[in-house]
Amino acid sequence: MTSIEITHEAAVPTQYGRARTPGSSEVAEIHVKPSRVPVAVYAEDIILHTGVVHQLRHRPEVELLTDAEAAKAMVSLMVVDRLNETVAEQLRRLHRGTTTRIGLVVGHFEIGGLQTVIECGVAALLRRSEADQDRLVHLITALARGEGVMPGDLLGKLLEHVGSLQRTMLDPRGLTLSTLTAREAEMLRLVADGFDTSEIAAQTSYSERTVKNVLHEIATRLGLRNRAHAVGYAMRHGLI
Repeated sequence: MTSIEITHEAAVPTQYGRARTPGSSEVAEIHVKPSRVPVAVYAEDIILHTGVVHQLRHRPEVELLTDAEAAKAMVSLMVVDRLNETVAEQLRRLHRGTTTRIGLVVGHFEIGGLQTVIECGVAALLRRSEADQDRLVHLITALARGEGVMPGDLLGKLLEHVGSLQRTMLDPRGLTLSTLTAREAEMLRLVADGFDTSEIAAQTSYSERTVKNVLHEIATRLGLRNRAHAVGYAMRHGLI
């Protein structure tokens, strides 16, 4: 039960569900119905569709949408036996044509499909054997909050894949998965350690002019005011 203070002036709700204005301590208790997540369910066949709908039909966290209402979905669940090119194309169309957050419930999943589902906009994945009512609702509410969900073993494989991609594809070209190149990140780390332009040039074997140009490019590209701002930004976002 959420408390809202009733005042003599127009009440302004805060993010905590309380309204406060000067001059009154009068309090009224009201029942606030929690918002429900609009969900569209897509499936390969009627049996898969019916199974998931049956699990979710009576959950208060979920508002199941009809086919005609699917465009309003905050979350879309695709339920399939296995990932194949037909399913991947359906996911791509959903990703391109809507702003919905996509979850995939799949019977059989190969590790090699991880990159495909990520490219198709899938933000959460659940094996069908684990898709009980509570896990489905957890997946839906996590997606609605902008979070991702993935089984632990698949998450580990994904991190291994990202590390391999960094080592084999990006490192040899001086690139990273962040918004900074390896050279930019190195120079910002030296700035963070208190080195000035001449010292950074000596450490990196670049000219002072190059160092200045690189740091200026970082600030310009990311809309930052100065070196200190650039270092703070990079540290907050885990770039250095």
